[in-house]
Amino acid sequence: MSTPRIATSFLLRGSRSSIARAPRQFRAFPVPTSRVTPLAIRSQFRPYSQDSPPLSKIYAFEDVQKLSTNPSPSRILIDTREPGELQSSGTIPGALNIPVVSQADSWFITPDEFEDRYGFERPGKDVEIVFFCKAGVRSKAAAELARQAGWANIGEYKG
Repeated sequence: MSTPRIATSFLLRGSRSSIARAPRQFRAFPVPTSRVTPLAIRSQFRPYSQDSPPLSKIYAFEDVQKLSTNPSPSRILIDTREPGELQSSGTIPGALNIPVVSQADSWFITPDEFEDRYGFERPGKDVEIVFFCKAGVRSKAAAELARQAGWANIGEYKG
């Protein structure tokens, strides 16, 4: 009778041990082996900062309309579009044409070369120059080139 008891107790122990043990579970995230402490990250972004003011005076349509009807020797309108565009769409009356794309060096050449190339005297550095084009991209580029060449009194009309 001892043999069946031994077999029964052996089977019960084996079944108990498997029931008592929880099955292994897989985790989606690894368990950290050391404690990680978050660092405080300092941001360089300041939400209250403001953009710097534009370097050029920005003109509205009404301002340019007044300039074209009442021209002044102290202020010059310059169209920065290419000559082909002027023929197809026209220009503001009284404006001079200095194309910025094909003639990017126009503000860096000598006054004699400037007059030979464009047929009029280069504006003095004391004169306000107002650049314009169709959408404002070329006028902004021309204003920056003129600023680099030493002109400070610059305006832009964004077309």
